[in-house]
Formats: sequence, structure tokens, C-alpha cells
Amino acid sequence: MDEYLILMRLDLISKDAQPSPQQLEVYMKQYHDWVEGIVLRKKFLGGTGLSTEGKVIKPNQVISEGPFVEIKESLAGFITILADNFEDAVSIAKECPILGGDGNSVEVRRIVSVHEKD
Repeated sequence: MDEYLILMRLDLISKDAQPSPQQLEVYMKQYHDWVEGIVLRKKFLGGTGLSTEGKVIKPNQVISEGPFVEIKESLAGFITILADNFEDAVSIAKECPILGGDGNSVEVRRIVSVHEKD
């Protein structure tokens, strides 16, 4: 099995895109249920959410505030999973509950090492 990264993008800044506390509770339960299903299949390796604050560093040391300077949709978090192949990873990612939100997206990438192992 290979390792895959599932990146979750959604609108973290538009006021009208933010859920109510009750909606957020429902969404988080859906997310935890989805992850628990991956855990039960012994394919979950880890993951985390990301804060909305950050800086973008570009060539010539140009620094901008926030990870979402040029786009509304920003990286909200990610998980790493084990999958038999790319299609298996995509199948798992397609179940991600954030895909129920307008403008949200999930990206799947196979993790490859650029470092030599000792």
C-alpha cells in the first residue's frame, strides 16, 4: 500500500460561508464519522486542521498576510491514508463530507519521498 494525502479546501473567510455553531457541530460529526470509517479499515495514518492565519512567502522575500490572499478557497486541513492504489485513495476521498458544501473541494496526492532513507 502507498501513502496518500487528502487535502480539504473550503471557504474560510467569506462571512456568509461560515456555518452556525449548530451546523458546525453536525459537520464535525460527519467528518469524525468519515475518519472513523477510514480508521476501521486500518487505512488512517493521521491528519490535522489548519488555522486561518498564515503568511505566503513568494520569490524575492515578498510576504503576504494569510494563506488565502488570492483565492477564497483555502486549505482547511488534511489527512494521510494508506490505499491500495490511486483509485482506492480517490474512492475514500470522494466520501469526504466537506464535498457537500458549495465551492469546497478535496485533492488527492500520492506521497513520494524526495529524501534518501537512512
